[in-house]
Amino acid sequence: MDYTLFTAAVVLLTSGLCAGQSVLPPGPLTGAIGGRVKFTTTLSPPAKPFVSVSWTFNRVNIITSTTVNITNADHKERISLDRTTGSLELWNLGLRDQGEYRVSIIPDGALELQGATTLDVYVLLSAATITSPPATLIAGISSTNLTCEAAGNISSIQWIKDGLPLSPSNNITFSADNRTVYLSPVQVIDNGEYECLVSNRVSNWTASHNLTVNFGPQNISIDGPSAASTGRRVTLSCSADSIPPATFTWMFNRTEMGVNNTLYVIERMEALHIGNYTCTATNNITGLKDSVVYKLRASSAAPIWSFALMVTSVLAVGLLQL
Repeated sequence: MDYTLFTAAVVLLTSGLCAGQSVLPPGPLTGAIGGRVKFTTTLSPPAKPFVSVSWTFNRVNIITSTTVNITNADHKERISLDRTTGSLELWNLGLRDQGEYRVSIIPDGALELQGATTLDVYVLLSAATITSPPATLIAGISSTNLTCEAAGNISSIQWIKDGLPLSPSNNITFSADNRTVYLSPVQVIDNGEYECLVSNRVSNWTASHNLTVNFGPQNISIDGPSAASTGRRVTLSCSADSIPPATFTWMFNRTEMGVNNTLYVIERMEALHIGNYTCTATNNITGLKDSVVYKLRASSAAPIWSFALMVTSVLAVGLLQL
């Protein structure tokens, strides 16, 4: 029996490795420019030191370690070899370090062990931004786009709106590389904060952009008592959904009242205040306006004499206008 081969077979079996099995985990490994990476073998320190450990990069020798170390000049100041396991650490990475790495290990009294893997080197992402053409956007009319950019190798881009993933819809489409979102035409619901999350294997970055879509006025309404008693203070409040905020004007029975804010205040309710109050909301950007009419009545809880006085006053005012 050839005891040398027998011993080699025992070493391989007890180490859990078979001839030809790789001693490196499957790749690729990843690293960042300026960073470091470690090629860790699956081997445990043997009872006796390895006879030799040799690493190559793209078939060019990096280091061969026997009784002495012979190191490639380009790697001499930036590699470290763990002689007990054959693992190799490489730092100050550059794009030139991308490629295939192979290791060859000869144990004492055993067959050669080999392994191969690859390394991908990425530029760290930075300075991510979202750009959009400068324009005043009006709902249902204007169109725009948002483009995500970043310095470095971008592997993936994810779009977020108001904290939720942004998906295609009737008016939203994405470019083939996912860098640009097209909104045509913009809608009211497109208002909000947009984020793009860019990433690669070694870094990620987030950029944000607030999109303003001008719309309205719409959903205009007046809030106030439907009826009021004589002598009471009455406040009518007008509101409307609008970007930018709408401006307001008031009319009473078709007469401009010179009130230009959301509130119309009657300090002391009288009969002459009964009638129709019209609030008009105007958006100076969209050029749109909308109105609503509110009918104020006398309170049924008012004393009969008070209500009669209010009716008489209204009639008197009417006769004076004839």
